Amino acid sequence: MTILVTGGAGFIGANFVLDWVQAEGTPVVNLDLLTYAGNLRNLASLDGDPRHIFVRGDIGDFDRVLGLLQEHRPQAIVHFAAESHVDRSIHGPEDFIKTNIVGSFRLLEAARAYWGDLPQGERDNFRFLHVSTDEVYGSLGPYEPAFHESSPYAPNSPYSASKAASDHLVRAYFHTYGLPVVTTNCSNNYGPYQFPEKLIPLMILNAISGKPLPVYGDGLNVRDWLYVGDHCSAIRRVLAAGRPGETYNIGGYSEKINLDVVKTLCALLDELHPQSPRTPHAELISFVDDRPGHDRRYAIDARKVEDELSWRPAETFESGMRQTVQWYLDNRPWIEDVTSGEYRKWIDENYSQRMAAS
Repeated sequence: MTILVTGGAGFIGANFVLDWVQAEGTPVVNLDLLTYAGNLRNLASLDGDPRHIFVRGDIGDFDRVLGLLQEHRPQAIVHFAAESHVDRSIHGPEDFIKTNIVGSFRLLEAARAYWGDLPQGERDNFRFLHVSTDEVYGSLGPYEPAFHESSPYAPNSPYSASKAASDHLVRAYFHTYGLPVVTTNCSNNYGPYQFPEKLIPLMILNAISGKPLPVYGDGLNVRDWLYVGDHCSAIRRVLAAGRPGETYNIGGYSEKINLDVVKTLCALLDELHPQSPRTPHAELISFVDDRPGHDRRYAIDARKVEDELSWRPAETFESGMRQTVQWYLDNRPWIEDVTSGEYRKWIDENYSQRMAAS
């Protein structure tokens, strides 16, 4: 079973490619444009492995995508490619519209053209799996029930609005054209290879350098945290047994306030990296101006994927966090590679005014 993965050099995509090759052992055609968060060093362990076929390209290039599909004849497309950082979407929403909406539309069109020419048996077995986010559902109050698959969409940022639009396109291609799609909406991922603009790797890197740990607002925003390895196993399970046209919410059963996440990281670093310039690491926590429209709480009800497909996360928040912190401590060359001048420029742009105003 050959599959085509889009965005397979990014954080979740690269983890999925590595997981797929290890667990399934069949070929992956990996299409990635290698924008700022795409990094082939994430896939260094697959150098020379004939099961990993990397192609640098844009999901919005219809002819390129259709040509790859016709050449490699995958039985599934797993669509990770997306602009995915809320703060970046606030600063510059156009890239999110271009990639997440227009790019997904053109990818769907190429998939439909390819699928339509397959023999009947291959048509029946083909799948288009669209990886989305819980942020499309909006924000929850402190006592509201968790998001489920029929929760209404209420996106509050340019990022989540663009992902909601792509979800709707995927749904429409199933109902209008019969394209056998499946959508997954996941909670906040963390783990190895995450670009350090996101909360957990940013805090780890700042802490071991003795820099402030900037926490937005009062730090009481709530997220459900999902270890990326568990997310990968869930996607493989949905791809194998999920019903076409269905949506499956994937969560980690780990609701935490952001401040507690940072304190957990600090405690782990006190234990695992006591040689940091400043300890205890929690003394570095500082509160900065909140971002506009910051959703207060996300929570995922993952009972559907558990009941229908017998999937549950293998990692607890504590075990996943320990593995994550240790990975960043053990992979300093990777960190040095991704924290380039452009990365430092973005961090300065996003955080300097917040910290000055707080």
